[in-house]
Amino acid sequence: MEILEQLYRALHQPLIPFTAFGGNQVPESNWEVRLGPSIKVLDLEVRQRQGLPSQTNRLGEPSRVTTKWKGLSMTEKKYVIAIDQGTTSSRAILFDHDGSIVAMNQLEHTNYTPKPGWVEHDPEEIWANVRSVVGGVLAEAETNRHEVAAIGITNQRETAVVWDKTTGKPIYNAIVWQDTRTQKICDRLAAGSELGTDRYKDKVGLPLATYFSGPKIAWILENVPGAREKAEAGDLLFGNTDSWVLWNITGGVDGGVHATDVTNASRTMLMNLDTLSWNEEIAADMGIPMSMLPEIKPSASIFGYGRKNGLLVDTPIAGILGDQQAATFGQACFNKGQAKNTYGTGCFMLMNTGTTPVPSKNGLLTTVCYQIGDQPAVYALEGSIAVAGSLVQWLRDNLGLIANSRDIEELAASVEDNGGAYFVPAFSGLFAPYWRPDARGALVGLTRYVNKAHIARAVEESTAYQTLDVLQAMNADSGVPLTEIKVDGGMTKDRLLMQFQADVAGVPVVRPKVIETTALGAAYAAGIAVGFWSGTQDVVDNWAEGARWEPAMEQEHRERLYRLWKKAVSKTLDWVDADVDAEVE
Repeated sequence: MEILEQLYRALHQPLIPFTAFGGNQVPESNWEVRLGPSIKVLDLEVRQRQGLPSQTNRLGEPSRVTTKWKGLSMTEKKYVIAIDQGTTSSRAILFDHDGSIVAMNQLEHTNYTPKPGWVEHDPEEIWANVRSVVGGVLAEAETNRHEVAAIGITNQRETAVVWDKTTGKPIYNAIVWQDTRTQKICDRLAAGSELGTDRYKDKVGLPLATYFSGPKIAWILENVPGAREKAEAGDLLFGNTDSWVLWNITGGVDGGVHATDVTNASRTMLMNLDTLSWNEEIAADMGIPMSMLPEIKPSASIFGYGRKNGLLVDTPIAGILGDQQAATFGQACFNKGQAKNTYGTGCFMLMNTGTTPVPSKNGLLTTVCYQIGDQPAVYALEGSIAVAGSLVQWLRDNLGLIANSRDIEELAASVEDNGGAYFVPAFSGLFAPYWRPDARGALVGLTRYVNKAHIARAVEESTAYQTLDVLQAMNADSGVPLTEIKVDGGMTKDRLLMQFQADVAGVPVVRPKVIETTALGAAYAAGIAVGFWSGTQDVVDNWAEGARWEPAMEQEHRERLYRLWKKAVSKTLDWVDADVDAEVE
């Protein structure tokens, strides 16, 4: 009976030997523990010895182990699952130890726009989709939780969810990062300081803008009936979508973990960059009770374990990063001065600035890049562009000019240039480096010569021009111009866009072999936390170049096109005024 009980524990509670080993204790005499090959120590064995020192990974936590009982081996941990909860869809991707994709499953969710400038998601639909894609990816790979070492989560940042912790139900739809309804709250807060929109920037690295989570929480508390009372009673929880997924996947109302990581917390406008802790004064200014805020933890650390009635029972959730920081991690930008640009719903360039926050003088954001265990946090400068891939989606869904998003490249390539048309997609105002909430989208330079192919080309080119705006600000802040742009994200499959990006930027554009670097970064963080990978050098070693585009445009032509783009941008400014606000209301 004792032997059967030991075997049962091995099969159903694989972390028991883990814990004992990490605590300087040797497993029972019938157990044999070996470090797995990911630790790169192939000859170390521990057998029936008392008082041996524990073996830990770079986080100071127990290393990945393979446990045997008299020759019977537990299932080997082969994979890490990344849950990528994005702006348009939720995905689960299974990665192996080489950082290669084994399987992927994806579901889109509904995008609600109840009023001009308003963008919402249904949190319960998102959670249902997450459950579905996790099941789908396990089925596709014909595997189960016993072969999964850890779960990493990456997410659309700033999108705010507020839910009742007693029922598990959201009290309002998630307010998406693109939403602009909080402008009056931002104006009110800016009016309370001589610094205006920079009122909190020296503490949190961000200007007062509708982009960030804090004002969205304030709006919900001020506008949803009963929300203020429930919040004051301690019944409401807030989180970006990472926290919402984490809370549910670890049990929800039945012991769910309410936490976030430093990268997501840095996007709320509520976290001190220097101490990585919540700023109670700013929360009070916005009327947000501290009891609503999640615990802040390092990006690569154990957040919790899979719920008992789910597909990933007891699997550690060991990595969380906001989507753009996850892509930076997946692109192996671990050295100061390294940068990447992600082309997704929006477009986001991040540059690693090391372990000290660097304030921007050119319209960029100062944010947390990542934190591994108890190591110092690494910071970044970021240029955020609100509309990139979502403009293609708009062209498809709102105008019907294309049937599928992938069709835009062929349509745009059917003409030699944009025919003089420039599209500035300021649907949510202009983000970096302008930060002009009064701007709205404009298609300028139209003549009767322009056809739908020219408009498609202008849509493609707008992403490249917006990236150039950010690149120039990044070069000015860093003082060291980037000599190439590391790119990733779905839009990098568009060869026309990538070539035009290289042409107008005047530097090579380099795409990695695995372009799903957002999910990959979250997987790496989780895998490092549990010892599946030994550290960031494994990420560097796994990174491989997949494609490269060299600039082929003459400088004079490049400069003329960019001057026309800047002129187009100027036509979008000062649009929002009292008359426009009256139409929205």
